[in-house]
Amino acid sequence: MIVGEMAGLLAAGVAAGVVSTVVSLASIVSYPALLAFGLPPLTANVTNTVALMFTAVGAAAGSRPELAGQGPRVLRLGWITALGGAAGAALLLATPSRTFEQIAPWLIGGASLLLVRPPRTGRHSEHGLLMRLAMFAVAVYIGYFGAAGGILMFAVLSTVIEQSAAHVNAVKNVLSGLANCVAAIGFALFGPVDWAAALPLAAGFLIGGWIGPAIARRVPGQGLRYLAAACGLAVAAKLGYDAYAS
Repeated sequence: MIVGEMAGLLAAGVAAGVVSTVVSLASIVSYPALLAFGLPPLTANVTNTVALMFTAVGAAAGSRPELAGQGPRVLRLGWITALGGAAGAALLLATPSRTFEQIAPWLIGGASLLLVRPPRTGRHSEHGLLMRLAMFAVAVYIGYFGAAGGILMFAVLSTVIEQSAAHVNAVKNVLSGLANCVAAIGFALFGPVDWAAALPLAAGFLIGGWIGPAIARRVPGQGLRYLAAACGLAVAAKLGYDAYAS
């Protein structure tokens, strides 16, 4: 890979890392960039997942104020998302993706609409079985398909974390990152990762993930939800068209 291509992937990674931490849509930047540089779809998907785990590292470093005191919650929920990410990666390597491609637009669209629902006084418990199953299902989706998975995670966490959108976003970045990390390990061992592309993209993700939280905390709480919801609906429409028009 020539220097210009590496610089291009680094820049794409920075942009995708910022987009990931703010509105959870890294793959709409990084995945097309990998395709544009000539990677086949499956190789682009697994390479993107391997590089994407560095967004969580950068986001955690940039979100220290929002993550203060969140350690116990991350520990309680992190093992669920890690297990789900592993299951999703195994599914991707073992099964065709057509079914998930058809379901994904409905999941993303529904989660996006949940983000703009009127606020409720009551909250679900993060210890509840239904909530944990939802977290596991989202993590499976992140490990398997990934596009807008952070929006699904943000929507689920919004029902249990009674804090600002920036705080919910910070926890989302870490938990989504755990699912990505476990999936990335599986892909690194058993998938067709293009390491020449993964390394500059990962460096960009690390930088963008560190920058993103500073932007997210300056967006008004409800504004962040509306922005994420609008982007999620746009992605749902695009994925729906791709899945059902072909």
